[in-house]
Amino acid sequence: MAKEYRYLINGMWRTSTDRVEVINPYDGKAIGLTYNAGDIDIEDAINASQESFENTKKLPAYRRAEIIDGVVYGLKERADEIARIITQESGKPINDSRMEVKRAICTFQIACEETKRLGGKEVPLDIIAGSEKRTGIVRRFPVGPILGITPFNFPLNLVAHKVAPAMAVGSPIMLKPAPRTPLSALILGEIVTAAGWPAGGLNIFLCSNQKAELLVRDERIRMMTFTGSAIIGWMLNDMAGKKRVTLELGGNAGVLVHHSADVKFAAMRCALGAFSLAGQSCISVQRIFVHRDLYRTFLERFLNAISDLKMGDPMDELTKIGPMIDEDAAKRAEEWVDEAIRGGARLIVGGKRKENFFEPTVITDTKPDMKLSSEEVFAPIVTVEQYEGFEEAVSKINDSRYGLQAGIFTTDINEIFYAFNELEVGGVVVNDVPTYRVDNMPYGGVKTSGLGREGVRYAMEEMTELKLLALNIS
Repeated sequence: MAKEYRYLINGMWRTSTDRVEVINPYDGKAIGLTYNAGDIDIEDAINASQESFENTKKLPAYRRAEIIDGVVYGLKERADEIARIITQESGKPINDSRMEVKRAICTFQIACEETKRLGGKEVPLDIIAGSEKRTGIVRRFPVGPILGITPFNFPLNLVAHKVAPAMAVGSPIMLKPAPRTPLSALILGEIVTAAGWPAGGLNIFLCSNQKAELLVRDERIRMMTFTGSAIIGWMLNDMAGKKRVTLELGGNAGVLVHHSADVKFAAMRCALGAFSLAGQSCISVQRIFVHRDLYRTFLERFLNAISDLKMGDPMDELTKIGPMIDEDAAKRAEEWVDEAIRGGARLIVGGKRKENFFEPTVITDTKPDMKLSSEEVFAPIVTVEQYEGFEEAVSKINDSRYGLQAGIFTTDINEIFYAFNELEVGGVVVNDVPTYRVDNMPYGGVKTSGLGREGVRYAMEEMTELKLLALNIS
C-alpha cells in the first residue's frame, strides 16, 4: 500500500477527500498518496502566512541562520531516503537524485551564510549644497508572504531555491509543488518544521490550477516566484497584478564548438548536457553549432559518447537516462521529431519511443522555424549543425525567443568576450555546456526565458524591498 503524505498548513499536517496518487514513471506503480488542499485549507494558509510574517520578520539573523542550519542537518540525516523518493516520483537516475540532494543541502548552507550577510549600506547625502551633515542608511526588508510554484524535474532543489532564500530574509512562503512530484517537497516541510521555523512560515500543498490562479491574484500575497514553462509563467505574470514576480522559465539552450575547442571534452560534455535527466531540464543542451572544420570529428565523438549512456531502470546505479515524466511527454517528443523529418531534417541516431522512454536522438539539417529549433523540446533530443564564422554561430544561438544560458567551447579570449557581450542570455558558460549550474550563481534568463534571478543571494534580493532612512544629524 502506498505511503500517505499529508500537506502542511499552519504547522499542522492535513488531509482532504481529494486524493492524489503519485506514480513512478518507470513502472507505473503508486509510490505515495497525498491530497489536494481545499478552499478552507488555502484560506487558512494565506491567513497563517500573514500572521506568521509578524514573527518571521522579527527573527534575528542568528536565529534564522540556526534554523536553516537545522534544515541542513535534517537533509543530511534523510539524504538516502529523499534520493530514493526523487527517483521514484520523477524517474531521475538514482545517482542524479543523490546529487540533487547534495545540491539542496548546499543551497541551504549558502542561505545560512547569506542570512548573516544581508546587511545594508550608508549613502552619503551631502553631495549638494543644503544637505550638509546628512546621510542615508539603506536596508533590505522582507516583502511579506510569498507564493512559490515549482516543476517536476528538480522536485527538491528547485523547491529549496524558493524556501531557503525566503527563510533567510524572514518571509513566509506558501509552496505549490508539481502534482507529479510532491513527496520530496513534503518531506522538506517535515524537516523545516522540525528545525523550528515558525508555524505558518511554510505551507506546502497541492491544489487545482484554478485555485492556484486565485492565489496568484490574491493581493494578500506580496510576491510570486514561479519555475516552469514559459506559457504558464507569463500567463501567471499577467494575473499577478501589483505583486512582485520572478519567473525562471524555459529555454532551448545553444552550444558553440569553435575550431580551437577540445573536441573530445566538448563532445562528452554535450552528450551529458543533452541527455541527462532525459533532456528534461530548461538548460538541457538542445542546439549544437560546430565549426565546419571540426564537424565530422565532433559528431563521431559525440555519437560514441552517447552510446556509453545506459538507458533503463533509474534505480540501477549504471543508468544515465531514465524515463520521461509520462507517456504524453514522450509522445510529444516523438511527434516533433517526425514533424522535423517530414520537413527535411535528417535523423542521425535515435528517434524511437517505447512507452515513456525516448531514445537519445540527434538530428541535423534542421530549419530555424522547426519546433526542435525554435521551441523548448524538454526531451532527449538535440540538433547539430555546422557554421563557418564565430560571429555567425553567436547569431544562430541568438536566433531564438529564449535566452536562459549558452555554452561556448573556445580558447580565444577575444571570442569569449565577444560571446559574453553579444549573446542574448542570462549566463554564458565557457568551455562547458549551458547545463552547468552551481547554486550560488545568479540564474535566470532574458526574453521569453524569464524575469529576475535565482541563486540564493540574488533570490534574497528579489524577496526584499530596499528602504532608505535619511538622517539630518546637524
